[in-house]
Amino acid sequence: MAEPTIFVDADACPVKDEAIRVAERLGLVVTLVSNGGVRPSRDPMIRVVVVPAGTDAADDWIVDAAQANDIVLTADIPLASRAIDKGCHVLGFTGRPFTPASIGMALAMRDLKQHLRETGESKGYNAGFRPADRSAFLSALDTLGRRAKSLAGK
Repeated sequence: MAEPTIFVDADACPVKDEAIRVAERLGLVVTLVSNGGVRPSRDPMIRVVVVPAGTDAADDWIVDAAQANDIVLTADIPLASRAIDKGCHVLGFTGRPFTPASIGMALAMRDLKQHLRETGESKGYNAGFRPADRSAFLSALDTLGRRAKSLAGK
């Protein structure tokens, strides 16, 4: 199995720098995928992919490019579900893993919250990103990256 790649859903990602640091430490390629606004890098281990503007263009690119045992970093629950279906490891920006066991509930909660927003029952505020989230993300990505590398070696 090939070395895993880290794919970052980079639009509005608060942990790009952290993902790059962990990837460098583990010797993994990181691919930042966005609709624009991400600076190119001279580092050959950091790829920047700019997709055309459009709904789910970055998500579609990531799903097409990712393979089993790759790592996908996203807060987008439908993208997380599609990546899990491909056999990828998926981690949210707060360090919360999306797994085959948890993705169904995550999708259901997303749909419920969307319904509540549409009916005016909820304002739809998201919790702010905290330093504790950044710390949890770093720890979870380091652990996940090491596990993916060990699986690639088998």
